[in-house]
Amino acid sequence: MPGSSSPSRRRRARLRVVNPRSAGIDIGSRFHVVAVPAELDDDPVRKFSSFTNDLKSIAEWLLAIDIKTVAMESTGIYWVPLYEILVGRGIEVFLVNARHAKNVPGRKTDINDAQWLQQLHSYGLVRASFQPDPCIAKLRAYFRQRDVLVRYRSSHQQHIQKALMQMNLQLHHVVKDITGLTARRIIDAILSGERDPQRLATLRDRRCKESVETIAAALEGNYQEEHLFELKIAIEMFDAYSAKIQECELAGQAVLQELAGDGYVEPKRQTSDSRIRGNGFSFNPQALITLVAGHDLLSLPGLGPATVITLISECGLDMTRWPSAKHFVSWLGLSPQNKISGGRVLSSRTRQGTTRAGSAFWMAAVPLSRTSSALGAFQRRLSARVGKSKALIATARKLAILYYKTIRYGMEFQELGDLAYQQASRDRQIHGLERRARSLGYQLVATG
Repeated sequence: MPGSSSPSRRRRARLRVVNPRSAGIDIGSRFHVVAVPAELDDDPVRKFSSFTNDLKSIAEWLLAIDIKTVAMESTGIYWVPLYEILVGRGIEVFLVNARHAKNVPGRKTDINDAQWLQQLHSYGLVRASFQPDPCIAKLRAYFRQRDVLVRYRSSHQQHIQKALMQMNLQLHHVVKDITGLTARRIIDAILSGERDPQRLATLRDRRCKESVETIAAALEGNYQEEHLFELKIAIEMFDAYSAKIQECELAGQAVLQELAGDGYVEPKRQTSDSRIRGNGFSFNPQALITLVAGHDLLSLPGLGPATVITLISECGLDMTRWPSAKHFVSWLGLSPQNKISGGRVLSSRTRQGTTRAGSAFWMAAVPLSRTSSALGAFQRRLSARVGKSKALIATARKLAILYYKTIRYGMEFQELGDLAYQQASRDRQIHGLERRARSLGYQLVATG
């Protein structure tokens, strides 16, 4: 009959099961729901508490029925303990972005969510989120914690300046950094009881640009007991966070040395290494970065040691996880997310909420507009045409592509400068005009 289909054709149209030994887990804060294929167990959907013994029971049950792979949603941080236990038992875990499966109607319970995840995973319709190797994950944890501590410490730096201003000590006007060498000498002397501005001014470092007289005038203060107490607490909190930041750096340094292998020889410590400009590490990471990455990533424009360590800890060193540079910048959130309907592009904005690595590239691209590099010239040219915001994202995208090609293909970056970029841009414009002229039957002739 017209319009009818044979049973064999209907069978061919069905989805093919690619993961028959799969499970789906709906993650919650107090309990987890686990679903397995109905033919593998008489009770295929079970609820477990989030206590550690129950998490181990989940792993034992899945291993008992020979489950090979599991899909779970990345809900908050509640997935982390179960993920680590399952991976430790040798079960492949697909950490699924909840946005990829949330828009399907009719699933109103945790049980249905788990069953739906299991069904999607059995057909191979879910995609695993990027998870780094264990050593890189350890490095990422240490430096993410360092970033958190740096943000916390910065608030106490503001408290120090507030306490000084309340006593009208204009220290921030005569020194570059109120936590630097000169400022700390003066603040420590004030907390020890010194009030004479001339004596305080003599504590300046010889490299300080302001004179003793100017510093002494700025240190004529109105000392009050409560403000001194506030300054004392702020300094103690700042020092406490500084000590914890150094602990994170030393732990991260140990992981970097493990990644570098036996070829790393720690360089002799120099005075200039005590505070590396731009990142403030307690160790010099440059030699470690080159050994770990196998390439000179610091030669790329805008990338300093702090940014490169962030990128290594967030992206790892295996760029083959992204088939191409376009896949990489899309994962970073630096490429347009085109929404097309009826043949029309409705929107081409970048994804909201970039990854930490994407933000690192974005921050690295910010100062490039003030440099004489080729990327700086590109950013300035594009900024005049489409605006600073889009030009900044485009520059970050180009920088990410350079980073990808350097690690994966061993590309050696050569800085050509802004003049070479401007000449190449002019040549492209001329070639475009010549091509359009030929298509119209004309010939382009130079006038000068």
